[in-house]
Amino acid sequence: MAVKHTKRTEDYSKWYNELVQRADLAEHSDVRGCMVIKPYGFAIWEKMKDVLDEMFKETGHSNAYFPLFIPKSYLSKEASHVEGFAKECAVVTHYRLKNAEDGSGVVVDPTAKLEEELIVRPTSETIIWNSYRNWIQSYRDLPILINQWANVVRWEMRTRLFLRTTEFLWQEGHTAHATATEAREETSQMLNVYAKFAEEYMAMPVVKGRKTESERFAGAEDTLCIESLMQDGKALQAGTSHFLGQNFAKAFDVKFADKEGKLEHVWATSWGVSTRLMGALIMCHSDDEGLVLPPRLAPIQVVAIPIYRSEEEFIAISECFDKLKKEFKDKGISFKYDDDDNRRPGWKFSEYETKGVPVRLAMGPRDLANGKIEVARRDTKEKEILNFEGIVSYVEELLSEMQSGIFNNALDFRNKSIVEVESFDAFKEALKNGGFISAHWDGTSETENKIKELTQATIRCIPLDQKKEKGECVYTGKPSEGRVLFAKAY
Repeated sequence: MAVKHTKRTEDYSKWYNELVQRADLAEHSDVRGCMVIKPYGFAIWEKMKDVLDEMFKETGHSNAYFPLFIPKSYLSKEASHVEGFAKECAVVTHYRLKNAEDGSGVVVDPTAKLEEELIVRPTSETIIWNSYRNWIQSYRDLPILINQWANVVRWEMRTRLFLRTTEFLWQEGHTAHATATEAREETSQMLNVYAKFAEEYMAMPVVKGRKTESERFAGAEDTLCIESLMQDGKALQAGTSHFLGQNFAKAFDVKFADKEGKLEHVWATSWGVSTRLMGALIMCHSDDEGLVLPPRLAPIQVVAIPIYRSEEEFIAISECFDKLKKEFKDKGISFKYDDDDNRRPGWKFSEYETKGVPVRLAMGPRDLANGKIEVARRDTKEKEILNFEGIVSYVEELLSEMQSGIFNNALDFRNKSIVEVESFDAFKEALKNGGFISAHWDGTSETENKIKELTQATIRCIPLDQKKEKGECVYTGKPSEGRVLFAKAY
């Protein structure tokens, strides 16, 4: 009897949780709030990581690594930073265990208490700027353009695989500059890198915007973001880039001598994306049958499945697929030939559909005799019987077409899900259908917080391309200079 899977329209949250496990991406760990990223899920993350890493290096950044542990006193040096993260910090207080006297196991050795507690990094600004103090003396030492691939810990009460876990993987860029202008340019540049990656590789349309003061990163003077829309109408913050001003330089006394020999505090940025992008990728494109992966991020872009009754047929079909394997490799297309005889073709078809493999090839004895091959595409589920000769070039073009098609479908959905409203009643009514709500706001945190309290909707961003448009705040009726985007969010 076939297993019944939850449909998106029935329970989107349950559909998501089931799909993450059905597609063999991740599972819950015995450590509360943490996850195990399984090989197929990690392969997708590696594709993301490799592309982003190359993009970072093309913009002049280098990778480094800083400690997992941060002395507690470091977090106290930047007041808003510690306030923003204090409730999420995991704290190390002892450095040794010992056997219990009653033989029941191991216990913490009370004599091994640390002189100063260590914080498991929730983010690395403090430990990195403590190092930058030793690296920077002169304007000749600037800019410093560093990125780190790492894990971080932020204690979470409610977790969901990839979207919100106590430990997650990410990259965090930390740069130091001689002027505010350079730092702001860096902040914008990295936001554009994230937007390009999201749209050209994840096939996920994003809105580039600025966070309100209450939504800024703790310790930042300005936070830029990319916001995306999931199929259930909720928004997801996919990446952030922060202009930190001189806050951390002042906190850690990082100064440089300019060309005239005058000492100045350094200007800073930080920026990051995480394995939360995995959740965005799943929710933006996938369907009731499983993952739908944009080809540029699929670990397996093409899978080939033989259909045979005899050893002779298997050998002949395998020879054809072996030929294709080399041709696909020469074009840089990842190809898998699944000749496992322990699984039936129908099972394999379902398995690769669930895993979101973009293109499936199949060949049986009749196809072999006629010089044909079946091509099935994951996005539209369309199938064709085509000539075997020239199939590699055809699939190459098909993958490009699918990448564009998946993006355009998501873009159409996003654009149709932006609703302009003028009144709070219309605001609440539009919110029932999900999506982005474009509305005037009077610019105050009080109004922002009141709308959140009444509706659970937040200001996702002030769009960077916001048009100056005089109007009245959707809640207070006070003057407004332009529309912002509200939504319920992950």
